[in-house]
Amino acid sequence: MVQKKIAVVTGASSGIGAATARRLAAEGFHVVAAARRDDRLKELVGALAPGCATAVTCDVTSDESVADLAAAVGRLDGDLTLLVNNAGGARGVDPVAEGSVADWQWMYDVNVLGTLRVTKALLPALEASGAGTVVTVGSTAAFVVYEGGGGYTAAKHAQTALVGTLRLELAGKPVRVVEIDPGMVRTEEFSLNRLGDRAKADAVYAGVREPLVADDIADCIAWAATRPQHVNVDRLVVRPIAQAAQHKVVRE
Repeated sequence: MVQKKIAVVTGASSGIGAATARRLAAEGFHVVAAARRDDRLKELVGALAPGCATAVTCDVTSDESVADLAAAVGRLDGDLTLLVNNAGGARGVDPVAEGSVADWQWMYDVNVLGTLRVTKALLPALEASGAGTVVTVGSTAAFVVYEGGGGYTAAKHAQTALVGTLRLELAGKPVRVVEIDPGMVRTEEFSLNRLGDRAKADAVYAGVREPLVADDIADCIAWAATRPQHVNVDRLVVRPIAQAAQHKVVRE
């Protein structure tokens, strides 16, 4: 009997995470959808075909919660072959001189330490599968800074350093390490959570023809994860055609 392939997706309650969970289920994975909002997870899993997904409430800023996630994955019948580190986010646009330490600390804990916690917890199972893949959703903010983005860009720079280091340390082991770095992606919550105001969040995308959406990034994640195991997509940078660079966005 062929063991089913298990994929864990963090931050799966909305946006890119939810889109990725849906796409990976369609690709034949049994998806473990992990996030803090249990009601959202149950809604997501309930909309998928019976038996193709499991909801696990998880806060990536908690060691205990991540340990519970690993234990839940271990109880499933199948091999863990894919981890998608998607949980993350941004808060605020303060300049460095006025930066909120609380916001910066939250962004580092979720984006960087959250990736560390979940990867550490699930890496033994990924390696034991003989064909594991770790996909981390970063950002173009991982290599370009901009005014008002100090806390977020610092966290994403640190996250990409973690991913690159992990790839070096796993060389020779049966685990691929992939980084997906999106530019402008319009989701229902990212800019709203960052700015705290719907009008300001909508203004981020005003006049931009066809910004990326969550399904676009889910497509990239699924493509990278389903290449032959000897193919490692180190880094995939993806932007809408209207965005030539972090600072170059065409608005109509």
